[in-house]
Amino acid sequence: MALPEHLVTPCQTTYRSVGLGVYAVVVRYCTMPLEKVAMIANSSLVSSGKNQLGQAWRIATKEGLLAPYRTVGPASITAWFLQYSVMGFVFQTVDAALSVSLGTQRMPYGDQLMEPPAPSSSFGIATACKAILAPITAGTIESVVSNRAETQRFWGLGKSAAIERQLGWSALGRACGPAFVANSARNAVMSTTSFVATPLLFLHAFPQEHKSHSSLFWFGLSVNIFAGNVVAITQQSLWGRVLNYVEEGGGRNANYRAIIGEAYRKEGLSAFFTPPKWFARVLMNAPIQGTLPWFYNDVLPLGEPAALKLAGRAYASVSS
Repeated sequence: MALPEHLVTPCQTTYRSVGLGVYAVVVRYCTMPLEKVAMIANSSLVSSGKNQLGQAWRIATKEGLLAPYRTVGPASITAWFLQYSVMGFVFQTVDAALSVSLGTQRMPYGDQLMEPPAPSSSFGIATACKAILAPITAGTIESVVSNRAETQRFWGLGKSAAIERQLGWSALGRACGPAFVANSARNAVMSTTSFVATPLLFLHAFPQEHKSHSSLFWFGLSVNIFAGNVVAITQQSLWGRVLNYVEEGGGRNANYRAIIGEAYRKEGLSAFFTPPKWFARVLMNAPIQGTLPWFYNDVLPLGEPAALKLAGRAYASVSS
């Protein structure tokens, strides 16, 4: 029995969201040492002098090569899954809602990216508004489920719990975690890169004769490395500095103006962007975020018909 029309879109959204979550857990755990190095490199623990990556590697592995994995607790596994499944779910939901309210087309997906763009498609004001609002919403909600776990991986589970007690925040504040604003801004940038910039640019600007699954993979990776991460690294660096500020102050609340001002006076723009900081971020982020458009548009569609068929059987058994 086929699914009723009104259930097809919710089932598609759920399938794609769960698929993104499972993919994220596998990739993020395997690349945990790279994440730890990137976190430390983009904080005040590492000076802006020579061999920044070497400094970060020595700090990350001072308790052994497996030390980064010991910072991964149940909250991190849950957050990794929710971070990407929720990001995908929220983006798809907001994209659908704004497309209806603003009268625009949904963001291209799957085989649509391999087709020539429709002559009527354009980058109007409504499309631009949706392209801004959808990733901001998705990035903010993503941070609600991921930021606290990221601070745990940065500090370690014991130190993180101690600092949370010192802050004395409400349950909502503890759930969101320190440096939430910087984390949300970074996630909004990466959501824009994966779900807006990559598909739209590939559909409209990539030569039609060169479109293929492999070219989408490399195009998405390139946009992530040379565009998304160039912007996101500034927010990643700010996030690390906020956590250092909170820790050094014995659990004091963050003052973003003071943190940015002090960092700029001491190191100038190097406090927020240097080639080693960017490279560390790329090492951490590219394996998951850079391959996300390829996985989302090339791999997930392969299992979608079977998932919808299974959902149809489940619906039939419940209805009978």
